[in-house]
Formats: sequence, structure tokens, C-alpha cells
Amino acid sequence: MAKSVRIGCYGAMWGDWPLSAAQLLNGGNLNYLVADYLAEVTMAIVAMAKMKKPSMGYATDFVKTMGEHLPQIKKQGVKVVVNAGGVNVEACRNALLDVAKKANLDIKVGVVLGDDISSRLDELKEAGTKDMFTGEDLPPFVVSSNAYLGAFPIAQLLRDGCEIVITGRVVDSALVLGPLIYEFGWGPKDLDKLSQGTLAGHLVECGAQGTGGLFTDWRSVKSWENIGYPIVDVQPSGEFILTKPPGTDGLVIPATAAEQLLYEIHDPGAYHVPDVACDWTQVRIEQADENAVRITGARGQPNTETYKCICTSPNGFRFLSAGTVVGHEARPKAQRIGDTLLARWRKVFLDGGHGDFTESRVEIIGGGIGAYLRISVKHPDRNALNLLKRESATASVSMAQGCIIAPGDSFPVVKATMFLVKKSQVPCQIDAGGGPVSFSVVVNGGFLHSASDRVVPVLAFAPNGPTAKVPLRALCWSRSGDKGDAANIGLIARKPEYLPFLRHAVTCECVRDFFQPDCKGKVERFDLPGINAMNFLLHNTLGGGGTSSLHQDPVAKTFGQRLLEMEVEAPAEWSVSSSKL
Repeated sequence: MAKSVRIGCYGAMWGDWPLSAAQLLNGGNLNYLVADYLAEVTMAIVAMAKMKKPSMGYATDFVKTMGEHLPQIKKQGVKVVVNAGGVNVEACRNALLDVAKKANLDIKVGVVLGDDISSRLDELKEAGTKDMFTGEDLPPFVVSSNAYLGAFPIAQLLRDGCEIVITGRVVDSALVLGPLIYEFGWGPKDLDKLSQGTLAGHLVECGAQGTGGLFTDWRSVKSWENIGYPIVDVQPSGEFILTKPPGTDGLVIPATAAEQLLYEIHDPGAYHVPDVACDWTQVRIEQADENAVRITGARGQPNTETYKCICTSPNGFRFLSAGTVVGHEARPKAQRIGDTLLARWRKVFLDGGHGDFTESRVEIIGGGIGAYLRISVKHPDRNALNLLKRESATASVSMAQGCIIAPGDSFPVVKATMFLVKKSQVPCQIDAGGGPVSFSVVVNGGFLHSASDRVVPVLAFAPNGPTAKVPLRALCWSRSGDKGDAANIGLIARKPEYLPFLRHAVTCECVRDFFQPDCKGKVERFDLPGINAMNFLLHNTLGGGGTSSLHQDPVAKTFGQRLLEMEVEAPAEWSVSSSKL
């Protein structure tokens, strides 16, 4: 058993910084190098690429990166785990082996198979499978359909001697948890350790977001030019240090780590991955050294008997036109331009016999003497949408001074549908080079209820003395993200003594009101007293989310910063600190 394992993540997405892998290999002192290539929309992109050319369908950037660094990876004995296989894992391996052969390197590459369930969609429809959030039927035609697999198949390939492991759709954190299972011999019943390992993966899977990227207090991060990509140094107990290569930019403190912990989780007492139901409500994050924090306290419960699955499907087209409006009363002027254009667009469609739009949206961002205007619509007929290009341009010559509106363009809409399938119905295979073999995972569940039900939150505190209006940013850090049509916003108290007041002032009702008219569902609040935080979940808020949405921010990346501008009546003495932020 290793004393500790160091894992660095060089990519949060397909298209992340091309110099990050070299940075980690040169200064990270790594045992493993990982990268997360597959966002939900990426699955549709790679699936369509495979339709056009059967030898494609994977993240080609991965092969290019390995081509640049394979000699160093081999020399250092670093192992690589990525989900770059997309919907064509074998083709990705073959492309990598071709690169290795040209470099005269012998590399053993293993692949995880079985996540692609597109051939079984008819069977699942007949069984009555529904969207797990909306209850809608599965779409009649899909571009891709995949189950989110877990970490144990990765661990087995490493046990079989593979130096590089390529997967298709797995949960992002499995890229880190798999090596830890292998190195430390963790089993399915080591629930607390599996939860700690999942948290380690969650904190690095988004690259530099965990090391000062996207930090609320951006001025405290002196530079982003050579921002350090994250490293976790994990002990056999599961306790770990989050850090970055020495001499790199960025910032690793409890607040930056806490922001990333809250990113895109729903219920922190039941964060479900295939191998464990994670309870992160009591996690502790402490400064261990300069740009290094120690993370403890994750707990685990038995997992569920189902995999979360995703299918992507075509869902019509959208037309988008945007521009800048400047001058006095820029915001109301932009609103009038947007409303006028939308009315003219609708008249063109109705007069032409194309029918009305299936959805429309006018958004104004900013104000004062400058505003950004965005008008978008959806419709099944792309050719009809292209008629709107000419109409958009007329705003710049026939409406108000100070506006520059682009002609606009149409784009396909890809809808993501999430659903659950029993693990027993999704056979997994692994191939260490000798051909695919079956790999058995634990298919029985055991999860009972969320640990959030047992959390005792701090008591809400209403100020009983003089108060003053204070923006939330003076009292909190924040991070937000999405899952489908739901947005989550995490708020972390800057000081523990602020948390009781925040529980009083920032209620589900006021958060829902703040995000009107977009928040159409309920708002839930979850407590994480271990890091002095709350996590809000806003249902039915993103217009379908992702590529289905007409929203300027369809993935809720800006929601946390927006909420931090909300003013609350806080104790007057706290208002002094707000002037510094």
C-alpha cells in the first residue's frame, strides 16, 4: 500500500489550457495525471462527429496532449486516467497507440466499456423509463445515450498493469477515485474512504477552479497567467491535502476549496455517485501550509441500485441576435428595441405561415449609459429562422441611436434528458489489451435517506440592534452551477459568526423572489455547518438548461455572483467591512 498518492488534474473540459499538463508534470511530483473531457453537451458533439466519420467520436485534444508528453510520462512513471473516449473509446485508444508507436514507446492502455446504452433506448422506453426530473417520456430519437459508470473498473485496469486508462462516460470524480481504490485497496464497504476519495476528485475535476480560478475575491488572486492546476495528496485513510505546483499563480485557501466543494452539488448530505452516497455536510477545510489545505470529515452511505444516465437529442433550432445599446436610459431603450424586434420577428413568421415560436426571450444586461441586449427564439424550422437575419439589422438604422445589433444566426438545439437505469441492466466491460472481459460491480443499493435530514443547523439570528444595508458579498463567498434545469448557489460565511444571521436573512423565499421571473420551481436550502455554508437549489430555473435554453447563462455560472449583490439588513457594525469589497 502506498503511503500517499499524488494526483494532478490538467483539464476541466475539452479545450482547457494547453500548458497545464506540462506544468503538472514538471512541478507536481505526481503519481497520476487525470483530466475531465466530457461535459453533457460534449457527448452530443462527439456523437455527431462519429456519425460523420466512424473513426472519430472522442476527445482528439487528449491524443495531441499525450503525443507531446508521453516520453516524460513514461520516464516519470506517471499513470494517466481520462474520460476522453467519448462515444468511441476503442478508437481513442487506437489513436493513442499509433502516437506511442511513432515515438517508439511501449504503453499499455486499458479502456472501460459499457456506458453506451443507445442501442437499448427502445427497451427502456417500453419499460416506462422517464426523465428523472420532469417525468417526461424519453425522446423518440437520440444522438447519444450513456450511463455514468463508477471507479472500480478503472481500479481493476490499473491492477492489470495499464499505464493509461481511457473511459467513456463516467462520473467525473471516478477519474481520481479509481486510482485511490487501486493504490489503497479500498473496497465497496469502505464508504467513508470512498466519500473522501470522491471529494478529492470533485475538488480537482474542474481544473483551476479549485486553486483560485473563479474565486469570489478575485483581487486576492495576484495573477492568473500561470495559474496552478490542482493536486491532491491523499493518505490511505482518505484524508488529503489540496495544493498546486510550487511557483505557480493562483490561491489555495479554505475559501477557494469550499467554493469548489459547493459547485454543482444538490444535496450535500446525499451527493450520489455510483460507488457511494456522499455526506459532505461535516467536511472540514483547514490551512495546512502556504497554498495547501487539509480536507477531512467526508462520510459515506451505501449507494443506490441505479446509474444516472443521459441522452442527448435534437430539439429544433434557436435564433440569436445580440448587440450593445448606449446613451442615456440605455436599459429601457434596449428593452424597447428588444420588444420591437421580437414583435416584428413574430409578424414575419405568422404572415409567412410558419407558425409562432415555441419559445422567446429578451434579456438586458447592465444599464446606466450602456446595456447588452440579447433576443432569442426557438422554432422547428431552421430555414424560416434565417429570415430573421435581415430584420435584426434594421434596428441599427430605424429604431434608437446608440444601438449596434448583429444580424444574428441560427443554431441547432440539443436537449439533455436525465434518467435512471438499474445497474444490473448495464453490463460493464474492461479491456486491458487482450480483448473485452466482463467486470462485475455491486448492483445492490442500500441508500436510505439523506444525511441532511440529521444535520442540526445553527440557529437563525435576527439582529436586535442598529442595522444597515449590506451586500451579501461582504458576508459571504459564493459559487454556483447547474444540473439540468436546476441551479445551485452555495454561500459560505466569511466568518462563523455571520452564519446565524445569514440563515435568518437569506431564506428560500427571498432567493426565489430575487431570481424572478426565471425561478419557476421551489427553492431548497441545505446546511453544511462543517464549512459554515448553505447550499440553495433552485428548481425549474434555467429554461431547460444547457443547450436547450435561451438564457444568457443557461448553466447558472453567474448566479452566485448575482446573489452576492443582494442587500440585507445586517448589524450596523458589519457594514464597515463591506466598503472594502
